[in-house]
Amino acid sequence: MTCLNIKYQISNIKNTKQKRKNDFIFLVCVFYFLFFIFHFSNAFGLNLDKIKVNLLKGDYKQAILEGEKILAVQEESRDLDELYYLLGLSYLKDSNYLRSSDIFEIIIREFPDSKFKDEARLGLGDTCLLRGNLDKAQSYYEELLNSNPNGKLKAIAYHRLSELGLKKGDTALAKLYLEKLKTEFPLNTELILNKDLYTITESPSGLYYSVQVGSFSKRINAQNLEQKLIKEGYSAYIEETDSEGNKSFRVRIGKFSSRQEALDLEKKLSQEGYPTKIFP
Repeated sequence: MTCLNIKYQISNIKNTKQKRKNDFIFLVCVFYFLFFIFHFSNAFGLNLDKIKVNLLKGDYKQAILEGEKILAVQEESRDLDELYYLLGLSYLKDSNYLRSSDIFEIIIREFPDSKFKDEARLGLGDTCLLRGNLDKAQSYYEELLNSNPNGKLKAIAYHRLSELGLKKGDTALAKLYLEKLKTEFPLNTELILNKDLYTITESPSGLYYSVQVGSFSKRINAQNLEQKLIKEGYSAYIEETDSEGNKSFRVRIGKFSSRQEALDLEKKLSQEGYPTKIFP
């Protein structure tokens, strides 16, 4: 065998070894790439579109189903706190207040840097308010204001605290936060639409409660109901409201100093077949 042949064979062996080495390195890279894709894909975030769409449609049960499905297979993700928030909101809208409250607590406890902490505190306040735990609801709303005095939910917290004051019969609390809302957020949508809050400060006698038994777009219909109620012995009257050019005529009874008096009348009117609602 000539020296040339020997050199050629040695060169082939070296090339073969290098090729195998390159193939091995390539396979290792592919392995780690696939490992990263399948095991660390959570870092890229979650697809929460289906939950959001169902929430917007008002299909809260389907939103819950989609959310719980993702949560069952998800351990870590940069969007996990958002998933919890959407689930908590869905349960709240579906009237499952206990589950909603548990989820909002998770956000506050386990995601200290979450951008949804304020929303979670507001959600906790709302669950307590809807369950009738007014003192606890007040503490959550006030905690929201104290933890983030200039947050985007400030106006909503003011509005909630004003409404909560009405429910508790706490005129001072209701007035305090209504005035804050009117001064700092005069164009707030809820303030504009909910004219009944104004009875707190605009009524000569301060806060009073009434029972509404009808709301009409035509004055004649409201007058007919008003006269019917007066003949039956009720102190009925009409309150006219104007929201963005749309007038409505509300038929109400009584101007009570306590909510309990309004509740007693509401019960009586309901038994007589009238649709009722207490204001403010």
